[in-house]
Amino acid sequence: MATEKDAVIREELGSLHGMPFHKSFMEGWPQVEAFQARPDDLLIATYPKSGTTWLSEILDMIYHDGDVEKCRRDVIYNRVPFLEMKVPGMLSAPRPAGVEQLEKTPSPRLVKTHLPIHLLPTSFQDKGCKVIYMARNPKDVVISYYYFYQMAKLHPDPGTLAEFLETFLAGKAAYGSWYEHVRGWWDKRQEKWLLYLFYEDMKKDPQREVRKILQFLGREVSEGTVARILHHTSFQEMKKNPAANYETIPTSMMDHNLSPFLRKGISGDWKNHFTVAQNERFDEHYRQHMAGSDLVFQMEV
Repeated sequence: MATEKDAVIREELGSLHGMPFHKSFMEGWPQVEAFQARPDDLLIATYPKSGTTWLSEILDMIYHDGDVEKCRRDVIYNRVPFLEMKVPGMLSAPRPAGVEQLEKTPSPRLVKTHLPIHLLPTSFQDKGCKVIYMARNPKDVVISYYYFYQMAKLHPDPGTLAEFLETFLAGKAAYGSWYEHVRGWWDKRQEKWLLYLFYEDMKKDPQREVRKILQFLGREVSEGTVARILHHTSFQEMKKNPAANYETIPTSMMDHNLSPFLRKGISGDWKNHFTVAQNERFDEHYRQHMAGSDLVFQMEV
């Protein structure tokens, strides 16, 4: 007999206001849309596979003044609840929906979302919440997303890389068009409540970017604390940390044998995957869809 858990595995995506979206997430959309933010909430927003877990771990470390043990007390998806997540039976015990989880989380809360800005619950701006958005170059995003689709069985079967590349370029991957996502948030970058970061800048100079975050949050920490944060949130440390690497999620939902959740954490991996023809096609598509925007990405570091 099929179980509720089986029902969400490899299910085709639905559509939420025209955006490709997990059907199980759509069931909880009325609660997400009506979500009541608190003024001291900090929202972490990204398009999928853009350094979300990395940024979440950095912020949790900042919120706990660099105390590594406090940041290992629980898995990252409990420390930073995923707002729109609703997946029956995702863990050994049914995992509460993101909204339910957040309602039980004491302030100040860290909140994660992949929603484009036009679908963000209005209470975040009504309450004046701060938001940190991190964007990553699309060539690396599509490669990382392809491997994630393979291992995270909530997604439809991605097919071959060539097939998934077409899915991505057509804006048919979960959360829709990368272009609309990064540009939508970029258009609000002058707002005092938003800090817009780039994955590639974080790779090049993590200390500078962490300092930028601290300034945005109005926090002062010692050099020693910054050093601890940088060490604990390095890819090598996070990859071996069960509280950050998602290995606690059952293989029935995330198969780390197909691809680890934290796979490479580098910039420029697309060069190991794209053919010359695929790269040329991507470049032309990028030029067309980013025309008229002053948003610029580094395709490698």
